[in-house]
Amino acid sequence: MTGELRTRAIVGVILILVAMAALLTGGILFWLLLVVAAVLMQGEWADLSRSGREHRRLSMMAVSVPLAILCPVAAGVSWLAFGLMMAAFFFVLIVARSLRLALGVLYVCVPVMALLFLRGQQPNGYGLLLAFWSLGLVWATDIGAYFAGRSIGGPKLAPRVSPSKTWAGLGGGVIAALLLGFILNRWAGLPAQLAAASGLLAVAAQAGDLLESWMKRQAGVKDSGALLPGHGGVMDRLDGVVTTAPIAALLCLAMGAA
Repeated sequence: MTGELRTRAIVGVILILVAMAALLTGGILFWLLLVVAAVLMQGEWADLSRSGREHRRLSMMAVSVPLAILCPVAAGVSWLAFGLMMAAFFFVLIVARSLRLALGVLYVCVPVMALLFLRGQQPNGYGLLLAFWSLGLVWATDIGAYFAGRSIGGPKLAPRVSPSKTWAGLGGGVIAALLLGFILNRWAGLPAQLAAASGLLAVAAQAGDLLESWMKRQAGVKDSGALLPGHGGVMDRLDGVVTTAPIAALLCLAMGAA
């Protein structure tokens, strides 16, 4: 194992442990971890959007308002939080005169709201299961895609956006996500419909990864940031969660699982 790969593995394990600790605890700790990640992601989004320092700072302050209201001891997941999120979107759009920068508000706030919604489902253990499923399938997709892509190779998935991704990797990611989904169905009580939808969410995770890869290519950078050794920025680690969490929440609502 090379030094870079070792660093990446160690940091990856630490990130998963921190996420699991916050997820298990729930409440304010889980909210706080999501808020810190979201504000950092907004800063990275602003950098990829080539916004100036002033507008970068403005957008990070704007997203902090709906994120603060999402606190469990405040309004939590509510129409008030949704309204403030849309207000922050239009505020950034009007003041910065940049649709791309304003879209970052939705990019970071919607998945936070979705994860808090899933984690807050009662009974408490059920909310933990749903939130773990929505996060875990992203991790499973990444692992499955990595090993399938490395061992099988083959045609590229989107060579102009992300030259390293292959169709075999996508297939491996889908299989790994489905495997996790049905393991959770068998031993933790995850509804079968959601377990079966894990493959769809794996595709969504890869789409989120490709979206961020496209933004990085437009900005001419390799990583969204340099905060996480061996991984890049926060967006580099959570790009799949951004797309899967909202869809997971909508599926739970549509299927009556939440």
